[in-house]
Amino acid sequence: MEDHARNTANQNLWAKMVADDPEHSRRYADRWRQLAAEGMDLDGEARLVDAMASRGARILDAGCGTGRVGGYLARRGHRVTGVDLDPHLIEVATEDHPEGDWYVADLESLDAAALQALGESEPFDLVFSAGNVFGFLSPTSRGEVLDHLYALLRDGGRAVIGFGAGRGYDFGDFTDDAGRAGFRVQGRFATWQLDPFPADASEADFLVAVLAR
Repeated sequence: MEDHARNTANQNLWAKMVADDPEHSRRYADRWRQLAAEGMDLDGEARLVDAMASRGARILDAGCGTGRVGGYLARRGHRVTGVDLDPHLIEVATEDHPEGDWYVADLESLDAAALQALGESEPFDLVFSAGNVFGFLSPTSRGEVLDHLYALLRDGGRAVIGFGAGRGYDFGDFTDDAGRAGFRVQGRFATWQLDPFPADASEADFLVAVLAR
């Protein structure tokens, strides 16, 4: 039982899903492409990030998936670097959103040295993580990921992180981890449209946290 709990704590949920079902990533990417083809508005997260960044800002899409959000930002003149551990999703991002720079890299080990090895050495003005990425991180890596994101930002830079309830990461624990990483919480919201976050965090279905370095 102890070994099982330890393995679960060290396991990235997305990597496990892909290992259990090799077609998972392909279906995921096809779904987003189909929604875009149907004209669904998929840019809510990107509009918020765009409004927070100066034109031409250097932005890290942390857990970029198919590049849906980062691609929007790149087309609006930002310098976007996206990383994801899933090679198929990076292939899709590169094909669908050539304006950005996309790399296969595990967010759980993404420090300055790892980015420099990819040819990326300049600090970021803004980091964002959409798509419930923090809910997929292995529990033991969460604090370290926040440490890395803090270190990758320039002084005065900000991080915007959104994920849903019921994904194994309590919102209060996330806020505590962000504080330990050095972040100052500028705001907590219930949606990417900045609806107010409930006074009682246990009543919240979603968190969008704006964090400042």
